[in-house]
Amino acid sequence: MFENLTAKLQAVFDKIGKRGKLTDKDVDVALREVRLALLEADVNFKVVKEFISRIKERAIGAEVTRSLTPAQQVVKIVHEELIHTLGEPAPLNLSGPAPHVIMLVGLQGSGKTTAAAKLALRLRKSGQRPLLVAADIYRPAAITQLETLGRQIDIAVHSEGDQTPPPDICVHAIARAREGAYSTVILDTAGRLQVDEEMMREVEQIRERTNPAEVLLVVDAMTGQEAVNVADEFKKRVGLTGVIFTKIDGDARGGAAISIREVTGVPIKFLGTGEKVADLEPFYPDRLASRILGMGDVLSLIEKAEDTLDQEQAMQAAQKLVEGDFDLDDFLKQLQQVKKMGPISKLLEMIPGMSQFSDQLSPEVTEDQFKQIESLIQSMTRMERQDPRILNANRKRRIARGSGRTVQEVNQLLQEFRQMQRMMKQMTSGKGMGRNLMSLFR
Repeated sequence: MFENLTAKLQAVFDKIGKRGKLTDKDVDVALREVRLALLEADVNFKVVKEFISRIKERAIGAEVTRSLTPAQQVVKIVHEELIHTLGEPAPLNLSGPAPHVIMLVGLQGSGKTTAAAKLALRLRKSGQRPLLVAADIYRPAAITQLETLGRQIDIAVHSEGDQTPPPDICVHAIARAREGAYSTVILDTAGRLQVDEEMMREVEQIRERTNPAEVLLVVDAMTGQEAVNVADEFKKRVGLTGVIFTKIDGDARGGAAISIREVTGVPIKFLGTGEKVADLEPFYPDRLASRILGMGDVLSLIEKAEDTLDQEQAMQAAQKLVEGDFDLDDFLKQLQQVKKMGPISKLLEMIPGMSQFSDQLSPEVTEDQFKQIESLIQSMTRMERQDPRILNANRKRRIARGSGRTVQEVNQLLQEFRQMQRMMKQMTSGKGMGRNLMSLFR
């Protein structure tokens, strides 16, 4: 979502980084370019004005002029002020007696039903027992969609068809939750194509009768600054406690995510990072600020790995690497594990200094490369995977035919695998390196 903004900000910082000293004029020119980059990213103009004002006040003062690395100090100030604009982390309020009611509101098409399922899955992983509630009786197939998602993730869904009034459905669901020992209740309420009186009256009634601990607005990041206006309207009528931004993996310019906290005072709580039910991340302002500025986000990468990767399999792979016994079977297993974490381009954005390469990789290209390697290895016999040295010309031709690839592609895979083996041997041959590698997986 922030690719263009990140590229433009990095260009500004690269320019000022070439100067040993920064004059007031240098700072002014840099901040003018930062202002333009933010406005082009659809950040609210009042937020941009206040943001630039705060940076300028600090950048032209002694904080920068006395610094040994003025350019780095400016980047540090921009980073800190961006965090200030994005607000503080705001975890869900699940205090008090169960069941905790979480009410999702928003316009039709914002991804509210999918967000309900994503949130339920995340809550279950944290030890909660959630109940999903189909309270959208107006949109065709809304109830069916939630029930289908519930079956996919094995989470119960309370539905009563399309004849019972939504406020009654929600009250009945909470009663069921108490009887069934569900710890959280997630209400998927109805939306409209735009904010209207009928929708607002209904969500007000639901709020009044269910007394939710959280009222979360689900917003499509693609709607731009209109998302800020929608949030402001819902806040006035329903009293929002947070925002879930969906579809941030799309080509939205990202300005609404930067603006919404400062304009409305409503914190962002979650980001929908993809189409899969597991693609929901808690919102950490400092991490997002680092990603926007191209500094990476190692903590989120580690958390994603811990959630996705099979730890026992990773330990076994590390042991084989240390012992020099890593074969093509192990390589295929590790490739399939990495594939679960999402597109390589998105993972690169989380590694400091690598975000500049992420836009060179499209998800389609890396997905095709994964499939190519999988088909080649799966066309080999068990013996060939364990000992690629036995692969002669005849065997390579057979593998190429079986995978629908070429002999050249078979040779390329083997060459890259041998290079990786050599690199790992070098890494583990140094004193203590093997032990250090193993400790990464403990």
